[in-house]
Amino acid sequence: MTEYFIKRQSSQYAFGDDARSIVELVSSRYTGANPPVPFALRAFSTAGIMQTAEGLYDMEMASRLPDAKHGAYVYMLGRVWSDDERSIDGVLEPLGPTSLYLNGEHLYRSGAVDEMKPDAQVIVPLLFRQGWNDIMIEVRRSPAGFGCRFGAEEAKVRILNVLAPFQERDGMAGWVYSEPVSASRFGASGAFPDSEGKEEASGLAWLPSTSWSAERSGRPNVERLFGLPAKPAAAYGWTRLDAVGCGSSVSFEGYAYGPTSIWLDNEQVISLTEAGSFRTTVTLGSTHPELLIRTENGPKGWGFDIHAHAEGRQLAFELPRSVHGYAGVWLYAGPLDPKVVTDPSAVRSMAALLPAIDAKGRPSGHTYWSVDAPDTRVRPYYENAMLSNKWTTGSATNFGRWDYPLGVTMYGLLRASRTLNRQELADYALHHIRSCTEMYDYSLWDRDQYGFPSVNQQLVLIKMLDNCGSFGSAMLEAHALSGDSVFLRIADRIADFMLNKLERQQDGAFYRLCPGEYAANTMWADDLYMSTPFLVRYAGATGRKEALDEAAKQFLLFRRYLFIEDERIMSHVYDFKYGQATRMPWGRGNGWVLFSITELLERLPHNHPDREELLSFFREMCGGIAALQGESGLWRQVLNQPDAYEEASCTAMFTYAFSRGVRFGWFEDGRAYTAAAKKAWRGLTEKAIDRTGSVHGVCSGSRYSFSPEYYMYDLRTVLNDNHGIGIMMLAGVEIMELEEALGASAAAEIAKI
Repeated sequence: MTEYFIKRQSSQYAFGDDARSIVELVSSRYTGANPPVPFALRAFSTAGIMQTAEGLYDMEMASRLPDAKHGAYVYMLGRVWSDDERSIDGVLEPLGPTSLYLNGEHLYRSGAVDEMKPDAQVIVPLLFRQGWNDIMIEVRRSPAGFGCRFGAEEAKVRILNVLAPFQERDGMAGWVYSEPVSASRFGASGAFPDSEGKEEASGLAWLPSTSWSAERSGRPNVERLFGLPAKPAAAYGWTRLDAVGCGSSVSFEGYAYGPTSIWLDNEQVISLTEAGSFRTTVTLGSTHPELLIRTENGPKGWGFDIHAHAEGRQLAFELPRSVHGYAGVWLYAGPLDPKVVTDPSAVRSMAALLPAIDAKGRPSGHTYWSVDAPDTRVRPYYENAMLSNKWTTGSATNFGRWDYPLGVTMYGLLRASRTLNRQELADYALHHIRSCTEMYDYSLWDRDQYGFPSVNQQLVLIKMLDNCGSFGSAMLEAHALSGDSVFLRIADRIADFMLNKLERQQDGAFYRLCPGEYAANTMWADDLYMSTPFLVRYAGATGRKEALDEAAKQFLLFRRYLFIEDERIMSHVYDFKYGQATRMPWGRGNGWVLFSITELLERLPHNHPDREELLSFFREMCGGIAALQGESGLWRQVLNQPDAYEEASCTAMFTYAFSRGVRFGWFEDGRAYTAAAKKAWRGLTEKAIDRTGSVHGVCSGSRYSFSPEYYMYDLRTVLNDNHGIGIMMLAGVEIMELEEALGASAAAEIAKI
């Protein structure tokens, strides 16, 4: 029997069979351990190194440094923060002689084949230590090429955020690269130039530049950033006053080079129709009022100068939002269409995109906030818990991430909130979901501007069901509470992907094409969860019956490929390369199927032509699963392998499915399934959920294999893995609802069977 902790430490020991208290325990621990830390805002040079659509940093140097001589060396430096030890696979594509160093260790040097082969790509394992990690790449110009591309494998999942070194750039996002030098400067020792020191101490000049030229620095502020257009254009400046007492009388005075409006919070305090000086006195309504200035270019320049005074002293301005790597106090946006007037409250937002124009005054899409430095914009970054190769995230908060395990977690919090009557749990889930959705338009723009998005990577780069279905389903569950129109707009895109763009077999079955990857041409049981709960909710939210029909169709198609008839359980994967299923009944893979079919049956009309066949499938599979339940109440990682460890997430999913089957009357005789569900829940509270609300015994994210040993020995359990926390809440909620439906006394009698 698998032991994750001793009985004295279990939630069962602390709370007995009180499912309500245990669901409260798990949900409270999760929200407490994952505080709502927002995206990090950083200064980022648009003249620096960008990423490719695959997420690799494009360090091709021949076009950046065309005057570099053959044989010249260039260095790229970057810093990576890791909250815990974290392993990922790095991808390096050498375009010429290349060496890679991590924390002074020489990890890779290109050989003749790598340098000469045009499409060479190597995988370099990267082990980041806790804290700061220094990466140095040395490239040398040769006739074969100059530079490399480097990043993380599966970059939208295992995010690799790189910050600039040196005091002058502290907090800025992006790499720095050196001027060309004739001889190797750091490669022999692998010693990283002192990143805590100043750039000049390294003995080299570093790009991209962060300083204005003398000529540009002398121009008015807006002109310095955006030039002086020949046609009318507008721009915004945004700051706020340092702490001032509410009700204080403050005088503002200054000069503007063209027509200008000034708002203090949302109240307009200045309106100039032409260039000139201004002065006004206002009474403050808040202690940190925000100042927004909209100014147009004039015949002698573009920009403004403003000062604030109170009680005979000059007041300081400060950034309206914290931006790492920027010491100024103003944010700027431009050049903008002067004919478009936006409400000031909508402008003062880090989620806002503003309508841009080009140098000739023509509409040019949108733009975002800039800082007072050459070619430098503000950019938001997801920097909370980062996934490793084993799908673990360490101890940092998961808040703000869009991915499939967190979709289950948000669903669990929403259901727990309703059952426990604890609105703060729903508020937390809505806050997490909205932190992604309110940045949706920005993240699409960010991808188009910079090659690869800095937030919402999986939502923006949808290529498979994992990227969209689970979190999209939770988003639609939240839509039922909030009515947020943005949720439906994003859901429309996800539905279009599933219904019209996703790869299918000739019979219409979803599968994974994944050309060139290990999972090429495969069908996964997991994908029934990654698709069908979203589709049924989408059908309910929009009235599009075809989405519900598609969900029913997929279950019947997947059954044909994956169902192991003699054992009445599901194979994890069907591999079309070999023309057969793996016949590996991975626990959580079966859990995804049984979990999801209950979501479908709950919403499928009683007269739907596929309902009876789906009900039969549900009952048949439940019978096969029930027969494999262990004495402890838990099921095993590989369901039919007695030596496999007991795994918690599949157990919670089977608990959920059995409870719903009884509650909705889908079994001809539900007594045995009630007993199995209660036995499983007791097993979870004794073996998997401890008295602090931590969840044990959940295996990490899976690949697939024809061998049970892969699942049993390579896929180990992770403490508080997101694949298990949400489903624990959902299982507990269903046990509570089952007990309420049956009556506590009747349930107790049945449990004795």
